[in-house]
Amino acid sequence: MTKMRLMLNALAVLAVCLMFSSLAQAQATRTWVSGVGDDANPCSRTAPCKTFAGAISKTAPKGEINVLDPGGFGAVTITKAITIRSECVEAGVLVSGTNGIIVVAGAGDDVNLEGLDIEGLGTGLDGIKFQSGHHLHVENCEIRQFTQQAIELTMNQNTAATLTVNNCRIFNNTNVAIRVQNTGTGLTTAQVNNTRIHFAAIGVDVLNNGQATVSNSVISNVTNQALVAENSAILNADFCTLSNNGTGISAFSSGSTIRFANCAIFNNGTGVNVAGGATGDRFGSSALFGNTNDTIGTTTLRTQQ
Repeated sequence: MTKMRLMLNALAVLAVCLMFSSLAQAQATRTWVSGVGDDANPCSRTAPCKTFAGAISKTAPKGEINVLDPGGFGAVTITKAITIRSECVEAGVLVSGTNGIIVVAGAGDDVNLEGLDIEGLGTGLDGIKFQSGHHLHVENCEIRQFTQQAIELTMNQNTAATLTVNNCRIFNNTNVAIRVQNTGTGLTTAQVNNTRIHFAAIGVDVLNNGQATVSNSVISNVTNQALVAENSAILNADFCTLSNNGTGISAFSSGSTIRFANCAIFNNGTGVNVAGGATGDRFGSSALFGNTNDTIGTTTLRTQQ
């Protein structure tokens, strides 16, 4: 009887060890996807998965999903700190009638998206939807043909959140290219650098508890405002080219603030708009020329040294 009990205890210990071993294998710090992979695989270098959604469940928090060769890897919802990276190969996220990438991570989680080609086919909703988390970094991505926002930071949280967009191309989107807002009390900030936005209703739109800095970027052929601050938001622009838009840069409503320096603002319907009760500061060698109206609200547009 004692021997039988000892054997059963040993088997139980072995089962627990095997279970934890299986869990450890399922949560690798680095996983891989391939255009010819299979989500039944362990997502290793030699047995890659097929989709980002298939790989993310097998990737440990703060781990990384790498793209092995070209392919379409599908929509994904991200609920933890993670990096999805593609270098020098096509990494497609193609969706129709839905969102491309949704980030609903924890308050301390950082998410990195690099080298992705995100296509909405003219019916997709948001290209990237950042709903909760600490920091979302988007780099070397192309986002096009979405009906709502190409990149949307819209959350309701009381902790700070940051969006950085670097070296991206955002074009042919129906509504807003980049929107930043938080209905909670946490400050949301965005840094947009070396990014090109073409053909949208609005380029960069900052609302509520939002602040954004746009630098070294080109925004053109936007129906309404290329850059706009609303409500109590603050928008800063430096070394930007804003051309052929409805309005170049706008402090759209009372309480909003725009600051711009060293920008070329030309061939827009209105170059600069500052609403009553809003604040507009012009620094450096910003040039306004060829606009139907260079400025509206000139009494509140201040030239700073």
